Amino acid sequence: MKKNPIRVLIAKPGLDGHDRGAKVVALALKQAGMEVIYTGLRQTVDQITNTALQEDVQVVGLSILSGAHLPITKKLLQKMKKEGLEEMMVLVGGNVPKADIAKMKKLGVKEVFPTGSRFEDIVSFIQSNVPN
Repeated sequence: MKKNPIRVLIAKPGLDGHDRGAKVVALALKQAGMEVIYTGLRQTVDQITNTALQEDVQVVGLSILSGAHLPITKKLLQKMKKEGLEEMMVLVGGNVPKADIAKMKKLGVKEVFPTGSRFEDIVSFIQSNVPN
């Protein structure tokens, strides 16, 4: 019996206008057999949460280069909890200082992939942590 592909939402929250990394990660996930929904630039927390709900994804990946990763992620996780979406795994990638990784995980982020992370590591982490 064929397994359903893992569904991943890649989101660019806030005012950050750089999305090359998000698009390349999306391509790597697609090449690994995942279904990927990309939100486009400058998404609000409400837009991301609504898309995650509508698309019935298992993973929400935030790409944040602006330095606002802590407040945006905290707000998103609170909104997801309010909407009953806490079973969705949240990952964050981008310019995240090492000192903030533990803070992100304490908020509820499953894993952080700083700029320069290997695509193979991202794919492997998702495949190992999403029940299929």
